[in-house]
Amino acid sequence: MISVELQYKQAIQELVRCVALTRICYGDWHWKLAEAYVNLAQGYLQLKGLSLQAKQHAEKAKEILANSIESPCHNKADIFKCSLELFYTLGRALLSLQKFKDASENLIKAERLSKEMLQCGNIVKEEWIEIQSRIKLSFAQLYQGQKRSKEAFPYYQKALEYTEIAKDEKSLECVQVLRELAGVEQALGLYDAAISHFSRAHLIILSKDPSPEEAADSAHFIARAAAASGMHDHRDVAEKYFQESMTSIKDSEGAERAKFLSIQDEFCSFLQTTGQKERAAMILRESLEAKVGAFGDFSPEVAETYRVLGRADLAQGNNSGAYAKLKKCVQIETFLYGSQDKKTLATQHTIDTLSKISEAAGKSRQSVKAKVAFCTSAPQYTMPGRGRHSVAD
Repeated sequence: MISVELQYKQAIQELVRCVALTRICYGDWHWKLAEAYVNLAQGYLQLKGLSLQAKQHAEKAKEILANSIESPCHNKADIFKCSLELFYTLGRALLSLQKFKDASENLIKAERLSKEMLQCGNIVKEEWIEIQSRIKLSFAQLYQGQKRSKEAFPYYQKALEYTEIAKDEKSLECVQVLRELAGVEQALGLYDAAISHFSRAHLIILSKDPSPEEAADSAHFIARAAAASGMHDHRDVAEKYFQESMTSIKDSEGAERAKFLSIQDEFCSFLQTTGQKERAAMILRESLEAKVGAFGDFSPEVAETYRVLGRADLAQGNNSGAYAKLKKCVQIETFLYGSQDKKTLATQHTIDTLSKISEAAGKSRQSVKAKVAFCTSAPQYTMPGRGRHSVAD
């Protein structure tokens, strides 16, 4: 079976071939060559995530279109469609490169051209709706990329509306839009709506026969949103989906095993914030051996577990247990980050404080013992002129 990565590589090679063949067939300044470059740009962007290459190929297509030789046999509708995809693709590439102003200009051109094409009958309504779903989502991501959640929000709503019409409301295409919309709702404090949209995306994922990892990720989105709200009403929801997420990959190995332990750590943090510290500590103690196996003895995950367990012991007054665990933690942190790192210094400060407390307590106990010893060994004096009473007296 061919891997997805190899399929993508082969697809890019075919798109490159298509550019070469189109140049041979139509020459250097034909709109079909521009179309081939646009397709290649989309391939680099969607299949490889290579935004800079996509931008370069889209700009080459733009140059060809600007200098293409007009011919009576040219189909204007096809050229318009090529231009539309060019503006959209260039906008997407610039968005990925965080060139927001230039991205916005190209997306506006794509949107304006799509409306003109609809009015002139160059595209049918169904095709226009599909284009709108992509453009609205791009605008939403553009605003969200600039931390402008209020402006992104209505575009996400429109993107979802058009995607539901174009692809069906239970399609996988809706999942990305639902999750991103939910993320914006979280940023705006609309926690109920966010949980609702994450839950809807989860139901779509579960209906598509997902892998254990996909099912775990989907449930994890809901758990995180419910936990992040900090609302008492959402605690049961958070616990339910944390458990569902962990159950999906509980018996997995490799990367999935590491993912299980990471989600479990997040669950323990949630338990601590909701006052269930003893339960969190118990789970973390049981996870130590598995973490060493998954991440290694000297790993951030193991260090963090020792740190949390040390603090739990400290809260319960178990200073000796806290000292031992924090000592382990600081050894790992020193190895990972160095002795002068903020984390290492903070842990070492706690250990030093504990040492001083233990030392002070030890001196106090010695002082008490000395006093007791002095009192018990001192000679017993009687009052002058009085003797001890015997039993007979």
